[in-house]
Amino acid sequence: MPGIADPTRPSVSLDGPMISLREVRVSYTGREILHGITFDVQRGETLVILGGSGSGKSTLLRTLVGLEKPSSGEVWIAGKNFSAISETERDDIRKKIGMSFQGGALFGSMTVGENVALPLREHTKLEESTIDIMVRLKLDQVGLSGYEQYMPSQLSGGMKKRAAVARALAMDPEILFFDEPSAGLDPIIAAGIDQLILDLKQAFRMTIIVVTHELASAFLIADRMVLINKGDVVAMGTVKEMQNSTHPRVRQFMDRVPEPAVAQELDYLQMLTEQQPRQGSPSPGKSR
Repeated sequence: MPGIADPTRPSVSLDGPMISLREVRVSYTGREILHGITFDVQRGETLVILGGSGSGKSTLLRTLVGLEKPSSGEVWIAGKNFSAISETERDDIRKKIGMSFQGGALFGSMTVGENVALPLREHTKLEESTIDIMVRLKLDQVGLSGYEQYMPSQLSGGMKKRAAVARALAMDPEILFFDEPSAGLDPIIAAGIDQLILDLKQAFRMTIIVVTHELASAFLIADRMVLINKGDVVAMGTVKEMQNSTHPRVRQFMDRVPEPAVAQELDYLQMLTEQQPRQGSPSPGKSR
């Protein structure tokens, strides 16, 4: 059930993609991490960003949500160039964005209800009675009805993820970001989070961007997928297109083939292990 919309929130044009990146480059201390990223995210679609450790996908996510400023290029959100508008306009756009962090990032000193209410108290002038109603609605949407007074430490890992999603939904966002939503969860709980993402998309028609390396999850929730490697877009397409791709890097990621150096290290470790004498057996070259 949708929450109560803020009538002061400006509407956006329905023409064009929700997010556009044009030759986006990001550098840290002189080292370039993203090398001219260009792609669009259509309104109402779920885009999954794939990539291994160090691929640049986390930097890309931080850039999309406005936590990193590109060294060059443009990020367009809801038809506006994020780096060329005023701070007030940027704040208006940020209010349309919800973010669910990898570890949940709930404030441990606040109850679950207070965590969910925080964006509403910070960014709206709603009465406390209205905020209380919205908190209950958001928790109900993620399957945590009745958990308002619980502390984050009293929740399981999956429940913390759901509470973080409830907080991300507090402002009725048009764009919802997930950072590794299935990380650290067992397969059954992870499947529940995947289903929650699908339910949110169906109910609210939000634009959803998910950063993950979990292929099973990606195949289930994605409309399209983009694979990032060493700061470059390697491939982008539907689930079927990515599964059928013959691109070497896509095949390596999809088929879970290790890097040559890693494979050699594993072979070496296996050789050493096989050469170790079993407990109670003589060492090579020695007899009892």
